[in-house]
Amino acid sequence: MSLTARRTLPPSRIGLHNLAERLGSRRCKPDETADMLTEIGACSELFHTATGTAYADLLVDGHRESWPIRSKRFRGWLRRHHYEATGGALNGHAISSELDLLEARAQFDAPERCVHVRIAEHEDHIYLDLADEQWRAVEIGPDGWQVIKCPPVRFRRPAGILPLPVPEQGGSIEALLPLLNLSSRNDFVLVVAWLLAALRPGGPYPVLAISGEQGSAKTVLSKMLKALVDPNAAPVRALPREERDLMIAANNGYLLAFDNLSGLPVWLSDALCRLASGGSFAVRQLYTDDDEVLFQAARPMLVNGIEDVVSRPDLADRGIFLTLTPIGEQQRRSESELWREFEIARPRILGALLDAAVRGLQTLPSVRLTRLPRMADFALWATACGTALWPAGTFARAYDANRITAVEGVVEADPVAVCIRKLMTERGSWAGTASDLLRAATALAGDDGWKNAADWPKNPGTLAGRLRRAQTFLRVLGIEISFSREGRAGTRTIRISSAVENRAAIVSAVSTVSTVSRVCHDISVRRGEQLQRMDHSSSA
Repeated sequence: MSLTARRTLPPSRIGLHNLAERLGSRRCKPDETADMLTEIGACSELFHTATGTAYADLLVDGHRESWPIRSKRFRGWLRRHHYEATGGALNGHAISSELDLLEARAQFDAPERCVHVRIAEHEDHIYLDLADEQWRAVEIGPDGWQVIKCPPVRFRRPAGILPLPVPEQGGSIEALLPLLNLSSRNDFVLVVAWLLAALRPGGPYPVLAISGEQGSAKTVLSKMLKALVDPNAAPVRALPREERDLMIAANNGYLLAFDNLSGLPVWLSDALCRLASGGSFAVRQLYTDDDEVLFQAARPMLVNGIEDVVSRPDLADRGIFLTLTPIGEQQRRSESELWREFEIARPRILGALLDAAVRGLQTLPSVRLTRLPRMADFALWATACGTALWPAGTFARAYDANRITAVEGVVEADPVAVCIRKLMTERGSWAGTASDLLRAATALAGDDGWKNAADWPKNPGTLAGRLRRAQTFLRVLGIEISFSREGRAGTRTIRISSAVENRAAIVSAVSTVSTVSRVCHDISVRRGEQLQRMDHSSSA
C-alpha cells in the first residue's frame, strides 16, 4: 500500500482485530517489519496538540483510546500487535524509526486537537471523563446528561487518575450532608457550589480554604470532595517547592488538594491566584538555555490547615472559607465506616450534581445579579445551578456572609489594614504622602506594636504597595483609599476617607470583630431579599 493511499483511508474505522487477523495470516520477514509497523500505525487516527505533542487514537476492544505517540502505552501497543502478527519481538531501531514516522505524520499531516484532563467543553455541552477501562464520559447538556462511549473531545490519562462511578439518576445532594463535618447550612451550600464550579470547564474557580483544629476531619473532607469530581491515587498532597512543581501537578491532574498546611509563601499565593482565575506559566525547559515550557490552564483547588493559611487579600478575594468544628468522642465514627457509606452514596450524589449542572446550562443565559462579586462567573454559574437545589437567593446570602468572614480574617491578619482601620476611627478623612502615613502609623502604634511585626513595611514605598493590596477589603468596611499626583511637582498623594454612615461600624470593629460581622450580615440579608424578590418577579 502506498503512503498516499494510506492517508486517504479513514483510520479510525479500521478495527484492530481485523488488522491483527490480516497481518497474522502471514509471517513477516525481517525486512518487512517497517512496512508492517506502518500498516499497524495506519489504523490509528493521528493528531497533534497546540504545543506539538503527537497523539494517536487507538481502537481497543470496541472503544477509542487517545495516547501520546511517545508514551509507553503506545509503544506497548505497537509491540503487542507486532508480536500477535509475527510471533517475534521488535528491535529498538525498528520501533524508534516507526515512532519517528508516526510523529511526523501527526505533526504535519494530521489536524490539531485539544486534549483535556477530566473535564472538557464542546458545542455548549460539558463532558466529564469517567476514566474507566471503556473510556466512557458523561455528556451534560441543557436537555439532560447521559453516559456515552465515544465523546467528541479527547481526554488523556495522567498517572494516578482513578475512575469515577457511573452516576445514577434520582439522587439528592442532601445525601452528602451527613458525611461532612460542616459548621452550618451555609457552609454546605458553598461546598456544593464549589463542586458545581469544578464541573464547569475553564473556570474561574474559587479556592476552598478549610481550617480547623486537630481531629476536625479536614483531610477526610478534602479527600471526599476530590473523590466526587477527580479521584486520584494520591488524593491530597504537600505544597510544591517551586512554581515548576505546581505546573506539573496542574498539568497531570484536574482538582488540586493541598493538605495540612502551616502557611503559604508569597510566590505560591500569587501562583494559586493565577491558577484559580486562569493564567499562563512559562518555565525554562531543562537542559536548554533559551527554550520555554508553556502551560495555560485554570484549576479548582482546595487547601486545608489548622490555621487560616490564606492571608493575602488577592487570594482571599478568590476564596471560600470553611472552619470545621471539633468532633466529640460521642459523634466520632471510624473512617472505614464513613468511606463505606460514602462509596454507596457516591453514584447518586454525583447524579444529583449532574442534574444541577443541567439546570445551570438551561438557566445561565437568563441569570442576572444586581451586584457581581470578584468571582463573577462562579457566582453566576452557582446561582444558575442552585435553582435546582434550594430556594432563590440561598447561594447569594451564603456567599456574601462568607465573604465578610474573609474580609475580617484578612484585615485582622494584616498590620497595615489594622493600622488604617484604627486611624480612621479618629477622623473622617486623611491625606498625605506615603512618608506622612508611615510617620502617622508609627505614632499611632503606641502599645499595639504592629510596627514591630515581621511584615510591617520599613519604607514608604513598601507601605504604599501594601496599602494597594488592602484597599479592596478595607472598602468593604467603608474605608476608601485613592492614589493621585498633585501639584506641579506631581507629588504622590494618598487620600483615605470613611463614609459617615459606616464610621460607627468601623469604630466598633476596632474593639470587637463581631459588630462589623453583624452589620455586614444584615446588609447581605437585605441584598439577598432583594435578589429573591427579583427572582420571583422574573419567574412570574
